[in-house]
Amino acid sequence: MSTPFRCGFVAIVGRPNVGKSTLANALIGSKISIVSRKAQTTRHRINGVLTRDHEQFVFVDTPGFQTRHGGAMNRMMNRVVTQALADVDVVLHVVEAGKWSEGDAQLLPLLPKGNKTILVISKVDSLKDKNAMFAFVSKLTAQFPYSAVVPVSAVKSVQLDTLLDEIATRLPEGEPMFEADALTDRPVRFIAAELIREKIFRLVGDELPYGCTVVIEQWEEEGRSVKVAACIVIERESHRPILLGAGGMHMKRIATEARQDIEKLLDKPVFLEIYIKVRKGWSDREAALRDLGYE
Repeated sequence: MSTPFRCGFVAIVGRPNVGKSTLANALIGSKISIVSRKAQTTRHRINGVLTRDHEQFVFVDTPGFQTRHGGAMNRMMNRVVTQALADVDVVLHVVEAGKWSEGDAQLLPLLPKGNKTILVISKVDSLKDKNAMFAFVSKLTAQFPYSAVVPVSAVKSVQLDTLLDEIATRLPEGEPMFEADALTDRPVRFIAAELIREKIFRLVGDELPYGCTVVIEQWEEEGRSVKVAACIVIERESHRPILLGAGGMHMKRIATEARQDIEKLLDKPVFLEIYIKVRKGWSDREAALRDLGYE
């Protein structure tokens, strides 16, 4: 008998900054979700696809579940998390090795019981006392009946195949939903906007509040190149000089690094123009969030 094909959705959930997007990118083998040290880096539900001989995994990278801050954006991001938990076949609850907080515990009532939820201990390469792992895992499994526990390091590719094998046994039998070479269901315009936002977070995230987003307003294929016009939407005029930097140096670096990443994504030359627009209070108005592409 031939091996049946399995296909399903896998949600990656956890509090902010536990390594969800880094794990998603490592499992998929390509940069689909942006990464930074800041909370709110991932704001959308992003599906990344990995196809093996007998399985297709559709990973749902979700925002970090927010418990400390209110506001329309955080409410929206929490809805994305709870909806993902309801819709998927397998849940990966990602917890950073050796670190457990109230933010981690807040997710426990939302996790599905049974054979559906796997505890993923991330960043095990950074844990200095390896003997402490057993006690840490025992503490967590006493609080929730996880169906499996897999310690991983996404950065060093430790136990990723083991994690994939654990997920595969829990996927339902069914035909693939995407072509074998597909990496994501998100359009390249969306990923390009996210790559620009990543550079902003990495360069001026300590100085610039979270009230900025990126909208692609022009995308023109011109022969073997692409012309892109992107708008950084901010909430206050006082944020503009932070983004620009002295002599415009911040903006030049953001544009250069983002253009290089978009060229890698598209494998063709990119002409990128970025400008700034002020839209007061957009991050705390659900109508404005929907208008700017948030779910």
